[in-house]
Amino acid sequence: MAWLDYVLPLFFLFPLAAAAVVVVALRSLHDARVRSPFDAQPMCEAGQGLRDRLDRAFATLFLNASLGPLLTLAPLLYGMGRMLFSEQQNWLEWALYGALCTLLALLVSLRLIRDHQRISRLKLGLACELAIGQELERLIRPEAHPYYVFHDVPADTFIIDHIAITPYAIFVIEVRARTPAMAPNGEIEDTVVVEHERLRFPGWKERKPQRKARQATSWVRAWACRELGQQVPVKGILALPGWKVVHEVQHSDLEVVDGVGLADQLNHFHSATPLSTEVHDRLITALRKRGQRPCRS
Repeated sequence: MAWLDYVLPLFFLFPLAAAAVVVVALRSLHDARVRSPFDAQPMCEAGQGLRDRLDRAFATLFLNASLGPLLTLAPLLYGMGRMLFSEQQNWLEWALYGALCTLLALLVSLRLIRDHQRISRLKLGLACELAIGQELERLIRPEAHPYYVFHDVPADTFIIDHIAITPYAIFVIEVRARTPAMAPNGEIEDTVVVEHERLRFPGWKERKPQRKARQATSWVRAWACRELGQQVPVKGILALPGWKVVHEVQHSDLEVVDGVGLADQLNHFHSATPLSTEVHDRLITALRKRGQRPCRS
């Protein structure tokens, strides 16, 4: 039967299929998320959203690096089986198997390069998140200074990096990570100019960071008004760790900073009317209901 010449070589693929099943079963080892032993809720730290994305990126890299070679070898092994069971040698068919192996190897290589670039971006973003989180941790003081810091606060359709509640206002802190440019002479160009609606980096311009920070600030302001039934002072901050910030235009609704000494900047901000104890406590309770764990005094 001629069709057996094409079916029998499939047995050569069984070891590859078994290895692929083992690889998929081991994927769960890359899940680094942990839950509290007290209430089984996910533990939340600074940059938790980026940590989860980084875990998923490493899991994808593991699958691509493990399954890629297996997938690339499949046409080659099948072709070897065809050579054993086929009475006539068709060199055009063997060339097809070789070309298919080459294309699969190229595809796997491109996916691995994409995974490497994605992980590099996520690691940079996580480093910036942790740097700002460490600055905000300095807000923790004795009971006479009730500061609260929440990380990765879920809004309606996005995640807010940090929310700090001080005795005078709510601060919404968004963090953006960007790699400094390299000048032709080898010097690092790390100065960003803040314009009215955009950021001017060396070689490119962006509007999205300021727009996202204002969106988060507006959301918190509206959310706090709904929860409390009154207006409370909300200040937006966009942090660009590792950059020298030059203000071409000053904004009253959004501060763009490099993140150095951020805790001191928040600590020295004083609105006309401080938050009352009742408003302060209601804000903390409302944010807790959104499933976050605060760092508090």
